[in-house]
Amino acid sequence: MTAMDIGKELVALCRQGKNQEAIDRFYSTNIESVEPCSMPGMEQTQRGIAKIKGKNQWWVDNHKVHGSIAEGPFPHGDRFIVRVKYDVTPRPTGKRMTMDETGLYTAQNGKIVKEKFFYSM
Repeated sequence: MTAMDIGKELVALCRQGKNQEAIDRFYSTNIESVEPCSMPGMEQTQRGIAKIKGKNQWWVDNHKVHGSIAEGPFPHGDRFIVRVKYDVTPRPTGKRMTMDETGLYTAQNGKIVKEKFFYSM
């Protein structure tokens, strides 16, 4: 499976709100995930599938997602970019907002081995 194949399926699952299924299907057990900054109780860089699943669960537990739009993938060799726009309310603040996030993914041997996110805080 090429990076582009993985990217297409990842975007299709994200469009259906099946982010956890995407993680289960396409992420390497040794995945590395890098955010622009650390999140509450988490380091900026997370390593290993258990930590990534934990980070995803933190997102679900702390945000009410009203809608999202996933665009891409935009390929470049073994990497691809996916852009996601969220209409979301962070539960701690209760203030609805729009979030525009871009993820750069690296694939090897049919799995995503690294994800790096870019967004304005």
